[in-house]
Amino acid sequence: MEYILTHLPQTLVVLGLIFLVIEVLVLGFSTFVLLFVGVGTIITGLLMALGFLPETLVNALLATAVISSLVALVSWKPMKRMQNSVEAHQVENGMVGETFTLEEDLQLGKTVSHRYSGIDWKVRSKQALIAGTEVKIVNMQVGVLTVEAV
Repeated sequence: MEYILTHLPQTLVVLGLIFLVIEVLVLGFSTFVLLFVGVGTIITGLLMALGFLPETLVNALLATAVISSLVALVSWKPMKRMQNSVEAHQVENGMVGETFTLEEDLQLGKTVSHRYSGIDWKVRSKQALIAGTEVKIVNMQVGVLTVEAV
């Protein structure tokens, strides 16, 4: 304990870095608490190392709490917005663009079953298609292939 108090600024910086590593690698930015505390701890350690704060445990705890709170207040909304932003895009896969022949009539608004790659898929289309029509897969979702005539 005496070693930690003797080297308090360095200990705070190392502890802050450990908090940041845990937040990023283990928690994957799912909570921002360790991020804010880690940044506050690093800044407190740097302020003590530069001589702006006396090197006492009470000052370290108070400064870390205040700085962490300020960092949280300033960056909470941008960080939350960043965490909630989701990009919606269609994932390309090998099935889109593949063709096959319909084995039964496909009516508008209905689905038929088609075995493809060992899986029974529901097949739908935006137009009515008759059996024997060559179709191309234009979209796929879980268990459903959307096709159009070639």
